[in-house]
Amino acid sequence: MIRREFLQTAVAMSAAAQVPARPNVILILADDLGWKDLGFMGAATRTPNLDRLAAEGVKFGQMHACPLCSPTRAALLTGRHPIRFGLGYTVVRPWSTYGLPVGERTMANAFAEAGYETAIIGKWHLGHSNVRQLPRSRGFGHFYGHLNGAIDYFTHLRDGGLDWQRNGVGVREEGYTTELLAAEAERWLRARNRAKPFFLYLPFNAPHAPLQAPAQYLERYASIADEKRRAYCAMVDCLDVAVGKVLEAARGAGPTIVVFVSDNGGPRGSGADNGPLRAGKATVFEGGIKVPAILHAPHLLKAGDYKPMASVMDLLPTLAEAAGIPVGTGKALDGVSHWGALTAGGGVGPRKSLFSSVQDARGPRQHAFREGPWKLVSIESVPAQEMLFHLEEDPYEKTDRLAAAPTVAERLRKQMKEWVALQPPGEANFAGVAHPGYVVPKDYAKVAVE
Repeated sequence: MIRREFLQTAVAMSAAAQVPARPNVILILADDLGWKDLGFMGAATRTPNLDRLAAEGVKFGQMHACPLCSPTRAALLTGRHPIRFGLGYTVVRPWSTYGLPVGERTMANAFAEAGYETAIIGKWHLGHSNVRQLPRSRGFGHFYGHLNGAIDYFTHLRDGGLDWQRNGVGVREEGYTTELLAAEAERWLRARNRAKPFFLYLPFNAPHAPLQAPAQYLERYASIADEKRRAYCAMVDCLDVAVGKVLEAARGAGPTIVVFVSDNGGPRGSGADNGPLRAGKATVFEGGIKVPAILHAPHLLKAGDYKPMASVMDLLPTLAEAAGIPVGTGKALDGVSHWGALTAGGGVGPRKSLFSSVQDARGPRQHAFREGPWKLVSIESVPAQEMLFHLEEDPYEKTDRLAAAPTVAERLRKQMKEWVALQPPGEANFAGVAHPGYVVPKDYAKVAVE
């Protein structure tokens, strides 16, 4: 006869085996979200789920992304600045053959090799012409969503071609993308292997253009006269509801770290609100790179504000340290871990400088280099423009200090040039329009070659 004490121990051990020792991680990325477009940032938009996440978590006051979609995604997933591998200036377009180089390891690789179940549900935008560029070749066990940006939210088409798939197979289904992505995340969370921790990367395409939203959300903002702003707010509202559903599905999964961040500043011409920050998306001014960000881990961190400068490049080493897993890359990271500073309650952070770059298809190259409070901006226009700001005294970049602090400008200029020189030869194709002869594929899931 089995002794009662032995039976109780066996049951306890069995139960413990079902609970991952390491924390789960959910990384949520919004697309083109403005600095002031969430309720807790002062917006009138309804975002109760993200507001609650912010109230219970750590709010980053100085999180920075790249000025455009693809560069930020590359920086976030690799912990390295995308200028190192040719993605520092522009996005991957539907007719592009380039993408995240296969020699770069991703956050998903690190978590998968540490025993995590991994998935990406949402927008990839890091290459689609070769199978080695695709998510399931980059550490993700499951992929549902789209490869390009700017797809239609209801038809799931990009330029007339289907860009909606599940694990390499095109999917034609009805529904609004934000709601479909949330539903897939709920399914995946409930069907996952509960003996393993999970890493879920959830890059929504909202509220990126085209400005489309379900009727019931548009009705909530009928009082807003500007059509673009009304649609934009409706999209953010729907995004918040989707986040709430995913978090509810993850309830009971054990300790879970949740990160929410935007991929760049909001495009003001498309209804976004960056508040008092200068400019917006596709610029190196604060309105283009300073983004709302939350790290929710109440079992590990006290709620509050985190004021030190940070970058999306820092999320890989920070989350890896929080989860107790090796980063596992042979290449030097540009990202630094903030976990020690976060657990110590903030104060002084590890990031001392930050380089930014962008070239919009219709404009000149822009660069910025920040060291402490000082930020140098360089625009390769004709004539060239150069500006120096002191962000602690002038966070909205209104006063040019270039003439007053030439020594500081020269120091930052030298370091900026060192970063610019990292751009590899054989630059990515900057064509803003498709080349002659390009044919839109009927199904982007079938584009990639071996």
